[in-house]
Amino acid sequence: MHRRHAARLGLVVALVLATLAGCGPAPDDGSPLASSPLAESPSSAVPSGPAGASPRPVPGTEVYGFLPYWEMDEGIAAHVAGTRLTTLALFSVTHASSGALNAGQRGYRAITGEVGRRLISEAHERGTRVEIVYTSFGIGRNRRFLEDLALQDATIASLVALAGEIGVDGVNVDIEALDPLLVPAYGAFVGRLREAVVAADPGDEVSAATGAGGVGATMAAAATAAGADRIFLMGYDYRTAGSSPGASAPLDRRDGDGKDLAWSLDLYAALGVPAERTILGLPLYGVTWPVAGPVVGAPETGRGETWIPRRNLELLTDPDVAPVRDEVEQVEVYLLGSDGSMGPPASEATPPAGSAADVRWEAIYVDSPATLAPKLALARDRGLAGSGFWAIGYERGLPGYTDLIARFAAGDALD
Repeated sequence: MHRRHAARLGLVVALVLATLAGCGPAPDDGSPLASSPLAESPSSAVPSGPAGASPRPVPGTEVYGFLPYWEMDEGIAAHVAGTRLTTLALFSVTHASSGALNAGQRGYRAITGEVGRRLISEAHERGTRVEIVYTSFGIGRNRRFLEDLALQDATIASLVALAGEIGVDGVNVDIEALDPLLVPAYGAFVGRLREAVVAADPGDEVSAATGAGGVGATMAAAATAAGADRIFLMGYDYRTAGSSPGASAPLDRRDGDGKDLAWSLDLYAALGVPAERTILGLPLYGVTWPVAGPVVGAPETGRGETWIPRRNLELLTDPDVAPVRDEVEQVEVYLLGSDGSMGPPASEATPPAGSAADVRWEAIYVDSPATLAPKLALARDRGLAGSGFWAIGYERGLPGYTDLIARFAAGDALD
């Protein structure tokens, strides 16, 4: 580990531990966080239950795929059937003000509707597990939720009832934007949810999706101590529409910032999150920015936006269009001029056609199967349970991604 990388990691771990220590005395009510998540072996927190309807995949080759409701159209079942997933996570349901699940929300309607039920049934026929994803986003919303046990109890009861009614194999908890002081309450919620889920069906499981930074790692440690069966490390959004251009999931950084995939995995490990329960999440989307010129790393001239591969098949399948690969961060970069030209120049002495001052440039940073391969190899090298993706459906029409996922799931070579 580079000295700068190690120093930054040490600082974040210290801040995380200070946050945990500053959350007040540990509860004495028997909740999963009655002791620090670092005080005992996290693996001892998970009881081994009987096998569920679908077999547990071999450790190291699991593929966990989030499928958002806006991708649940008539063609999605065939695409999912051709993608070698071990767990399909249907995104998402959320709670209403009463704590009951919001039945009018689009995600709920999609998951409980004809397409959702078909996805569940066909996944089980293939031996694929299915989880429903429970989401709650926003600092204020999450504060209200995690400070109200009655509200949580109603949501837990609703999630357990829905899981039984539609026949899924568990629940994924995706709570984002959280006051660090509420991490113990978050862990307690995950633990009580898991207890209720397993009581209803001993073969079911609870997983947690947590961020790649300090707060996310603390949440992962809390969820681990609470007994979460899998931790999905959301290894993306290192760059976003509001940041400077670069890879969403950098293998390394060209801007000098030490925060990359290895940094996040080191942070999780330092906080006691076991590798054998960790899934490394990777992006099947890109981000595009207006930039100052046709050069990798050129500064943005405005805010970026999410870029979905399946909505840009014409560009991605055009044999005359070739991206530039950033070998440092491992990401493909498409540099497009408003006049139809492409960058960068073949040499410094040969500016690209259309490089006049009135040409506006766009830089698209997106992972390809070739740039995802070394990131999947990182998951293997670290002995993780497997890898996963946000989001299945975004890669439709581009078989290279499906082929790569199949090789990873089979334990085959990735290059």
